[in-house]
Amino acid sequence: MGTPLHRARGFTLIELLVALSVMALLALLSWRGLDGMVRVQGAMHQRMDSVVSLQTGLTQWSADLDAVVETAQVSGIDYDGSVLRLTRRDTTLAGSPLRVVGWTRRVIEGRHGGRGSWARWQSPPVRTRAELQEAWTRAQLWAQNPSDAEKLREVAVIGLDQWQIFYYRNNAWSNPLSAAGDAANPPATDAASSTAGNTAQNSALAPQPDGIRLVLALSAGQPLTGTLTKDWIRPVLGGVKS
Repeated sequence: MGTPLHRARGFTLIELLVALSVMALLALLSWRGLDGMVRVQGAMHQRMDSVVSLQTGLTQWSADLDAVVETAQVSGIDYDGSVLRLTRRDTTLAGSPLRVVGWTRRVIEGRHGGRGSWARWQSPPVRTRAELQEAWTRAQLWAQNPSDAEKLREVAVIGLDQWQIFYYRNNAWSNPLSAAGDAANPPATDAASSTAGNTAQNSALAPQPDGIRLVLALSAGQPLTGTLTKDWIRPVLGGVKS
């Protein structure tokens, strides 16, 4: 008798469909895993960018306050309920001219979802009394209704719902707009005021705080949220500078 023939057995249609379904399911699960990893990585990068931006802003805030100088023309530090204006020395330029710096919360188109940003503005270097007074006025106008030219000089730090400023005066934290102490007229110590001489008498300037407390309510819906508080004390009080 001859050897019986064995018919080769292949996959049935049902088996093939089951195999394809399993492969499709594995591919879907793999895609979801990769998509989740990409989303987590993107969120981490956004959070790190926000952390770096906030740290940079807070460092600049402290640097501005540390470099404040008093003049007989405008206050070294002034808060009107909207913008904190500072007169500071710029030691990175020859002659160490003055600059006027402004900090406020402002809605900036295209930044932080248009919900509001903690923003900084600075003037060009000023070396005369006229330039100093003009820069001081421009800082206030920037916070209220900035021109296109002023917008070019601003930096949006981080999304902000609201902010608060407190002064440390007479051994207590208080509202900057409340009366605290007698008015004082500090002597001119800057190049801008000495350039024009002391022929003009200025109105009494408010005494400067010994410290400033900054309270930031970060916007919801961004990588960093919550409330942040930062205290600054004058370096001479903290023994940092003489």
